[in-house]
Amino acid sequence: MTKKPDWLFKQSGVIPYLWKGADIRIVLVTSTSRNGWVLPKGVIERSMSPEDSAAKEAFEEAGAIGNVGKDIVTEYEYEKWGGRCHVKMYPMEVTKLLKSWPEKDKRERRVVSIRKALDMIKPKHRQAIVEFKNLAL
Repeated sequence: MTKKPDWLFKQSGVIPYLWKGADIRIVLVTSTSRNGWVLPKGVIERSMSPEDSAAKEAFEEAGAIGNVGKDIVTEYEYEKWGGRCHVKMYPMEVTKLLKSWPEKDKRERRVVSIRKALDMIKPKHRQAIVEFKNLAL
């Protein structure tokens, strides 16, 4: 098996949120296999900052456009491709949800309360929402 390049294991993602009155809502998407709910994330594009790359993932995976914060909410690691991926998660205030987006046919999207998001999301992403909730509320 060929060794994967180091840059492949550096990832970033967002906790896409929006306001509904005084309440915060979180934008979730299904994984590409549709076996659970996740937050948009992916490999950091080599020509982009982690924040810009995370915004690109939010657009492609969730049709969410917005402003990515500069402060990392949380970081975590997981096993993939025979190595350990390191993920930096940023907050992203959503300014627009598109009706059509690149991965619309591959994923579902839902906008839910923080409480509902914590119930729905895969465990590896749960801590990002907990940390976001602690910062935001």
